[in-house]
Amino acid sequence: MNGKSGHAKGSSYGKRCLHALRGNDIVSGLPFIRVVAMQLDSHQQSASARLTLVFAAACGLIVANLYYAQPLVAPISHALGIAPGLAGLVVTLTQVGYGLGLILIVPLADILENRKLVLCLVAACTAALVAAAFAPSAPVFLAAAMAIGLSAVSVQVLVPFAAHLAPDAMRGRAVGNVMSGLLLGIMLARPASSFIASLWGWHAVFGVSSAIMVLVGLALARMLPERVPAHSMDYGAVLASMWHLLRTVPALRRRGAYHACLFGAFSLFWTTVPLLLAGPAFQLGQRGIALFALAGVAGAVAAPIAGLDPVGANITSTIA
Repeated sequence: MNGKSGHAKGSSYGKRCLHALRGNDIVSGLPFIRVVAMQLDSHQQSASARLTLVFAAACGLIVANLYYAQPLVAPISHALGIAPGLAGLVVTLTQVGYGLGLILIVPLADILENRKLVLCLVAACTAALVAAAFAPSAPVFLAAAMAIGLSAVSVQVLVPFAAHLAPDAMRGRAVGNVMSGLLLGIMLARPASSFIASLWGWHAVFGVSSAIMVLVGLALARMLPERVPAHSMDYGAVLASMWHLLRTVPALRRRGAYHACLFGAFSLFWTTVPLLLAGPAFQLGQRGIALFALAGVAGAVAAPIAGLDPVGANITSTIA
């Protein structure tokens, strides 16, 4: 039955082609060929747009795990008996894990099949979130926090993955959309975690996020194609190549220094401000801190404007 159906469809398509090209008049067939090409191109763009949307949502939801704990430092440290002087570890260890992941795990994308790598990292992130939600003591929670940071580097595999899958004409737009999703995840993570904590407590923040990660993993498993790296370098060579780039590309060193300072200031501000807002000076609850954190969403609005800097973003970087 399927064979007959396929044959019938093929015959119908062939008849339309023959009809368009009847009398060996090639010119008369060109409009039909153009219509078919336009339909195929439209279908390809639609599929790419859907996949880009999935990439953007996944990146935003995954990267948010790095920032959920920032407005929750006070309740987490109080519940787990962490001394005030060490409360910053609740956030710091997540960022340390993320930094280690950038250096040690992301390079694996040039060696291992990317779909499998992403799914393994999402599964690891889910397990770490469950451990954080049910952590009975400070050491368990802090270990889970570092594991969350390590596994959240899957976003840095997904961004170039999205660029690879997008058609050449849509590659810049696809990467921009994925990065917008990532930025929204960063900016909305703090108000979202504060609102959830105000309703059900800080444990629920990590529990809800672990459930979301299960859904993200299922969506990626369904939609991601396989991608095997084109070259076969060993792990040591890939790590050495990063050091080589750092030594030989001055622009990379400058940009790295800029962003190290910017991210350091960003992390310092959002780690300490919730403690100040919850203290005796302001006495804000989690909902008040959540409203304050919404101001950070302005960064997601400013990012596309910064990308329009005709001087190559130098002016924008200098102002920042």
